[in-house]
Amino acid sequence: MAEAVSRRAGYAALLGRPNVGKSTLLNRLIGQKISITAPKPQTTRHVILGIQTLPEAQIVYVDTPGLHRQARRAMNRYLNRAAASVLGYVDVVVFLIEALRWTEEDEDVLQRLADFPGPVVLAINKVDRVADKTRLLPFIAQSSARRDFADVVPLSALRGDHVAVLQESIAIRLPPGDDLFPQDQITTASERFLTAELIREKLTRLLREEVPYSLTVEIERFVEEGRLTRISAVIWVEREAQKGIVIGEGGAMLREAGRQAREALERLLDRKVFLETWVKVREGWSDDERALRGLGYNDFKSG
Repeated sequence: MAEAVSRRAGYAALLGRPNVGKSTLLNRLIGQKISITAPKPQTTRHVILGIQTLPEAQIVYVDTPGLHRQARRAMNRYLNRAAASVLGYVDVVVFLIEALRWTEEDEDVLQRLADFPGPVVLAINKVDRVADKTRLLPFIAQSSARRDFADVVPLSALRGDHVAVLQESIAIRLPPGDDLFPQDQITTASERFLTAELIREKLTRLLREEVPYSLTVEIERFVEEGRLTRISAVIWVEREAQKGIVIGEGGAMLREAGRQAREALERLLDRKVFLETWVKVREGWSDDERALRGLGYNDFKSG
């Protein structure tokens, strides 16, 4: 008779095309915002770990950038490398798609999973947006037939519907083992990293068209003084015209982004924040491999 497994622990990748809801799902699973979200593709640019400790298992979720078909620029190539790199060490893959929508990019992700030896769970997100639920069953059946999936879970990351079902499905497929991280830890990301990401999120949500794809945020100063944290951040853009857009008329855009970021940071850090921001131009940084590395876009390796 097989011995019962007392505890499981391992890594579960959240993989999918851009803007399918991976970061929203991660935040819902963890119960706290650790990955930024915005209604624009390419919002997630880094591999982020979210740690969930359950009575029976510890799941280390790996949020990834969306996999792109077009990878002409250095940034897009980096995003694809970052997302694909996790397949070399994770135990389970959650392949996230959108209800009633199957695209060529979804097909590309499926092809990348062809050689993954572990279990792949298909998560069908945004079911809350489907008014006629009878349309879901044929789509679920069609999607399920695309591969021998370990499980298929329709859910809503935004509302939390059936997210616990997905969590349980992942937990039972992890290898036996002790916790990989302390039980009170929810991410490996540093406060400096989370700060830069939150500032970028606010700018991404406020700005339109191409500007969010041409900016990145670098933290120059992060100093704790009792209950106050002083932060200095540089917002890098690629052209002088973009600098004017980010600053806004009379500085209005930059002030609003700074206000929203400061309020979010005070909630995250649980202390007062003094935030200073500057906008600077670095031409072509997003298509320069060396510049990307200098700005913290380094290929991810676990451990």
